[in-house]
Amino acid sequence: MTKKRPPVALIAGPTASGKSALASGLAEATGGAVINADSAQVYRDLPILSAAPSIEDRNRAEHLLYGLLDGAKACSAADWAELAKTEIARLHSENRLPVLVGGTGLYLRTLLDGIAPIPEIDPQIRAEVRAASVAENLAALTPLDPVAATTLNPGDTTRIARALEVVRSTNKTLGEWHEEREGGIGDAIDLTALVLTPSRPWLYERCDRRFQQMIDHGAVEEVETLLARGLNPNLPVMRAIGVAEIAKYLMGEWTLEETVAAGTLATRRYAKRQYTWFAHQPPPEWPRFHDPLEGEAIDRALAMFFPAG
Repeated sequence: MTKKRPPVALIAGPTASGKSALASGLAEATGGAVINADSAQVYRDLPILSAAPSIEDRNRAEHLLYGLLDGAKACSAADWAELAKTEIARLHSENRLPVLVGGTGLYLRTLLDGIAPIPEIDPQIRAEVRAASVAENLAALTPLDPVAATTLNPGDTTRIARALEVVRSTNKTLGEWHEEREGGIGDAIDLTALVLTPSRPWLYERCDRRFQQMIDHGAVEEVETLLARGLNPNLPVMRAIGVAEIAKYLMGEWTLEETVAAGTLATRRYAKRQYTWFAHQPPPEWPRFHDPLEGEAIDRALAMFFPAG
């Protein structure tokens, strides 16, 4: 007989879609714990601006991998996946349900499907690629990896450079490496997933309201403290939604009203990108829940994690 695979629940979707409250309710109902899968909420520097779980949600169930790292340390998808594996294994050893929740698709994909075992890039090749223009790199990439050259955005400096340095350094394309993913836990667990895709008008209104609430509850002071540290602007924490907009206000370039307008627009655009990814990229068998998480819809969403009868 085949040993029964341990259960894992997953709630995914764009920002402001109600994931955190739903995950807290599921963990509370099952005696499980919520595991963060949001790249901004890993850091302890921006609990307000990253919409970290409320005290009320934390009181309902154990929350893991929130505010864990200092913003001076970049957390890769592979780093997060290893942390998540450890917590999932611990919860399973305690016969408790791990409830993954977040909007960072790359984190979830790395945990479930694994990561491509790409070796270290030759430093000289990396330096040469990074010193060239995006147009030069795209021209060089075309004969070496025509699939990537035709599918990547011609202006995407980072991804084009990455594809070129990989094929030059390893003589294999990124696509070929990704076919050899390893370390994923998807085949070793019994996954029940739910993707939240509420109506865009409802979602955008929540984005607008939440950003204003962040400003009202100390997001400006939070960013001011972060900027005072003088961290590398390329660190993930420095690129969190809202940091650049609030920084302009702190430098006197924008009024608070202009900052709020820009911050809500950036949040909407981020939600739109997440919405598109979660609507199309996860496996088709993952249910999509289209109703706004309000009233009885919350109970219906929770019921999808429990077998009928």
